[in-house]
Amino acid sequence: MTQQFTIRVFAGLADRFGSSSLTVTMSGSPVTGVQLKDELVHLYPEAAPLIRSAFLAKNQAYANDSEPLGAGDEIALIPPVSGGQGLPGQAGATPVTGKHLLTAQPLSVEQTCARVADDEHGATVVFIGTTRRTTFGQRTVLLEYEAYEPMALQTMRQIADEIAERWPGARCAISHRIGPVPVGETSVVIAVSTPHRAEGYEASRYAIERLKHIVPIWKKEIWEDGSEWKGPQNGPWNPLNPPDGST
Repeated sequence: MTQQFTIRVFAGLADRFGSSSLTVTMSGSPVTGVQLKDELVHLYPEAAPLIRSAFLAKNQAYANDSEPLGAGDEIALIPPVSGGQGLPGQAGATPVTGKHLLTAQPLSVEQTCARVADDEHGATVVFIGTTRRTTFGQRTVLLEYEAYEPMALQTMRQIADEIAERWPGARCAISHRIGPVPVGETSVVIAVSTPHRAEGYEASRYAIERLKHIVPIWKKEIWEDGSEWKGPQNGPWNPLNPPDGST
């Protein structure tokens, strides 16, 4: 049996291939994730390190390499997401899905906070991430963000569900920019409301670290003399690891 797969690619992978999608024809059924990646390495040996470090997504969820794939599945090759440096109705806007938003427009802290308002909660903690001028001695001109939008919104909902399970009653809303974000402008707003402040601080920290680990959003740092897509800066990336970092 011969199957044709269309694979979406992003960020550095899209730059390398010069396209946002690849088409591969393979024999056999089922075809597993590892077999598909092996075929991509065979076809594009110059991109082997990028392919090997990426994770497959099947129908907008991360998939193990042993996962069987069908030609009707929505398949994406997810390079390491933006990582970070911490611990393990508007034109151009994606509509708010529940409490979460992706948009090319400036973010509103007030609107994000309003999505977690609860009269039973005495604390709202807000994290605001902005584009800084200098990183490791390099002068930043601009950050540019790209997202696998439906999966990004889905994993944002996953984070909110995890927070509600760990801190019962907690509410979480995430807003993230896509496209260019100049120095000094806001790229992400996370609002968490809880009955008391202690769990609010904990849940807010959890939300940003989890977002940096599993949400398929990529960041390109653009400097005065070049640019680079940034992946995780805390060691090997595995979005299938549980939130506590255990394997």
